[in-house]
Amino acid sequence: MDLFSTLILSIIEGVTEFLPVSSTAHMIIASSLLGLKQTQTHIAFEIIIQLGATLALVLIYFQKLNWGNRELWGKVFIAFLPLLIVGYLVKDWVDKFFNLWWAGAMFIIGGIIFILVEWWQKRHPPKITSVEKVGVKEAIIVGISQIFAIIPGTSRSGATIVGGMLAGLDRKSATDFSFLVAIPTMFAVTGYSLLKNWHLFTHQQWVSLAVGFVTAFITSYIAVKLFLLFVKRFTLIPFAIYRILFGILLLYLLSKGVISP
Repeated sequence: MDLFSTLILSIIEGVTEFLPVSSTAHMIIASSLLGLKQTQTHIAFEIIIQLGATLALVLIYFQKLNWGNRELWGKVFIAFLPLLIVGYLVKDWVDKFFNLWWAGAMFIIGGIIFILVEWWQKRHPPKITSVEKVGVKEAIIVGISQIFAIIPGTSRSGATIVGGMLAGLDRKSATDFSFLVAIPTMFAVTGYSLLKNWHLFTHQQWVSLAVGFVTAFITSYIAVKLFLLFVKRFTLIPFAIYRILFGILLLYLLSKGVISP
């Protein structure tokens, strides 16, 4: 993979990884448009550079990563457990299940769910306004919602933010908790992929990984910071509209054979 393709994919990864829009689908579509085949090595590249994006979260939430917040991190671990268990059970099945037709449909369904959840929260004011107040019940609800991220096009952050809002968290707290849960989740996913596929990479491909790692880190840091400012003031409706329009476009391109499923 050349430097241009590496930079494009890494920027897309960094921008979309923690926004509620499904980074995986965006990466696969971008790879297709760049003429890159979804080989085992390429898929591993797409997963491993997520580590750079994850470290951006660590930097942003660094003040909360201390022993004084051990109760909060206990709740984060509770929310992490369901996906850890289910992900382990279906790890060999997920890649075979992935299909862009599914992703396109889930983009649209997810957008509609965002609209419904925003409508619901207007009529049910949130009771939890900071992640420190998240209880075991709320952590379990977020954890269960994260399982839906296994479905192509769902978006891990989208699923957990929606789960948090339905559990009684306000939009900002739901986003913060979603991002905190992402840290152990993404370390587990990228670590597993790195251990499983490190032997596939040549020296040149390790260079691409390094470039991708740094680029994803920088772009993800900027994207997360801006998104946190956004959810303080606005609803998820703009992302809902984007998801619906993107899903319709994706299904159209698939139907015309522009993109392979």
